[in-house]
Amino acid sequence: MQRTQFGEMACSIARTLDVIGEPWSPLILRDVWAGVLRFDHIQADLGISRKVLTERLNHLVEQGVLERVPYDARPRYEYHLTPKGTDLVEVLMVMTRWGDRWLAGEAGPPVLYRHHACGQIAHVDPHCSHCAQPMHPADIDLLPGPGAA
Repeated sequence: MQRTQFGEMACSIARTLDVIGEPWSPLILRDVWAGVLRFDHIQADLGISRKVLTERLNHLVEQGVLERVPYDARPRYEYHLTPKGTDLVEVLMVMTRWGDRWLAGEAGPPVLYRHHACGQIAHVDPHCSHCAQPMHPADIDLLPGPGAA
């Protein structure tokens, strides 16, 4: 069965899902962001099969989200976020906020974010890039953009 090509849709959410919509991809990106950079370490942390991890890493490299950096002559590689991948981490941070709010349960969030600028524990809260006011779904109108179908 052939998978739907989300990357060809005139929708930024669909196009993003084409890059990271498979469940392992966000977890791999999370690990790399957290400093788990080598294949064997990512595999051990996630408990993912070598085959699936290889496929996912290849896809993320092909999409320009991760880059391979050699660390051994065998060759062996570490995986590093590219600028494109670093931007995707912001998506993961918003997902984390939602998961912390709705799914963390009695134990609370498994990870806390300390903001470098102020040193405080904080959560991600989208703000307008023009006026710096918080942006929530009820505060936004959806308008057709130049790439609309």
